[in-house]
Amino acid sequence: MSTGAPTSSSLKIENTNIQTAPGVSLSSEQRTIVGSVLDLFAGRPSLPKLALWRDDATFTDPITIATGRDKYAAQWYGLQSAFSEIERLHHEVKDAGNPILMDLKTRYVIKGINKEQTIQSVVAIHLDGQGKIEKVEDKWDGKLPDGAIANAFRHLNAVIVPKIISVPKNDEEDAKKGNQ
Repeated sequence: MSTGAPTSSSLKIENTNIQTAPGVSLSSEQRTIVGSVLDLFAGRPSLPKLALWRDDATFTDPITIATGRDKYAAQWYGLQSAFSEIERLHHEVKDAGNPILMDLKTRYVIKGINKEQTIQSVVAIHLDGQGKIEKVEDKWDGKLPDGAIANAFRHLNAVIVPKIISVPKNDEEDAKKGNQ
């Protein structure tokens, strides 16, 4: 990344206390990337944090494959609409390579029905040559589903969510949603 790279403070990243496994050391750019991704998983998206992603980046988890800014941004902003509570129970960066690998355990409470779900996952953050995020994989219990039926539903979810979740178009709209 260039010397003018965004920092955790300039992006208003809330997760700055990054836990690493013994022997794992992150550069300041990697700390900024990991902190921004932790914020996203906590339901704290913002346009500046998503500016760390390539326009053609992909977010995958067991229920979606979202490629392109419109699709992956809607997934992150959708967390605020879907959950009344999001609590990170644990995180630890296990590998500072490319991808950056992190264990993540999060408790979610679904809005309206107050159903609680804890998800334990391995998150892989893939960076391109310029240090931008090109893919984030959220592997629940360390796995992503495979097969035509599962992938068809995951692609469908990526198309439907952007139609029902509005992503702010500028910093003013972002601030109105309570994002920094």
